[in-house]
Amino acid sequence: MTDFAILIPLKDFSLAKERLRVAGIRDAGELAKNLALGVIVASAPRTVIVVAESDEVSSFARENDVEVFRSNATGLNEAVSLAYKSLGSRFAQLMFVHGDLARPHGLGTFEPEPGVTIVTDRHGRGTNVLVVPTELDFQFFYGTDSRTKHEGEAERLAQPWRVIASSPWSLDIDEPGDLELGF
Repeated sequence: MTDFAILIPLKDFSLAKERLRVAGIRDAGELAKNLALGVIVASAPRTVIVVAESDEVSSFARENDVEVFRSNATGLNEAVSLAYKSLGSRFAQLMFVHGDLARPHGLGTFEPEPGVTIVTDRHGRGTNVLVVPTELDFQFFYGTDSRTKHEGEAERLAQPWRVIASSPWSLDIDEPGDLELGF
């Protein structure tokens, strides 16, 4: 069993960044692809696995020499849960990383402490990076106030947990205002 892998769940690029699309940002799909590539590159030298829901994302991952976990799940929580359960026998820990981090540098050399690690979004409410030991029956709660829900899940499982609120990984690109904060 290997120490840990980085999992990057990616939505089909033609559907990704809906809030940016609605706001009139052109090439939102290309932006999503470029951000995802930055996360993949920053995750080296760790084992990187893209959780893909489409042929396009699967091809993108393979073109970038990344393993693919294909998911036909109906949402992010179900997709990461399936990957977590399926890959748990191969890795002691899994690090789930959003593919839209503006400043992903250092992901591949991050050494988490034992237990659950939560890196919040810049608002302190979301979960941009989540490290979880694989021997648990961990439930994922991405969406509104995921940070608090993931803290509660760690407590339910009697796991030590820590929140990292000040990190370059706190900036994810979801809204037009996020683009103004730069890369």
